Amino acid sequence: MNRTKDKSIILFDGVCNLCNASVNFIIKNDEKQTFLFASLQSDAAKELLLQHNVKKFKMDWIVLIENNKIHKKSTAALRISRKLNGGFKLLYAFIIIPTFIRNWVYNYIAKNRYKWFGKKDSCMIPSEKLKDRFIA
Repeated sequence: MNRTKDKSIILFDGVCNLCNASVNFIIKNDEKQTFLFASLQSDAAKELLLQHNVKKFKMDWIVLIENNKIHKKSTAALRISRKLNGGFKLLYAFIIIPTFIRNWVYNYIAKNRYKWFGKKDSCMIPSEKLKDRFIA
């Protein structure tokens, strides 16, 4: 059985502290376990991106693969928020803001993420409890 069936996949920068904190936040607020994860540095992520004809990507993207469609940057973040528990769903209302404005804010944060939040030397290794939420 394919464990990615009926799941949305989030690809993230595995060495970014902000990105790792975001993944932990999503896991904590994803009661239905809708999401699986892979770092953009992983072979699994590269393979998934190639399957979706994404040949060039940047490590500062967050990528959501949902219903066999790719979403990136602010659109991915907002689409993720609408599947989280409680009031976080309300963040999806920001989707009405034009993409170029949302992505300007996203790009500003992404450009400064290492300076503001730091960076690890290697990708995080999920705990035994969370291993099944990650694609190797």
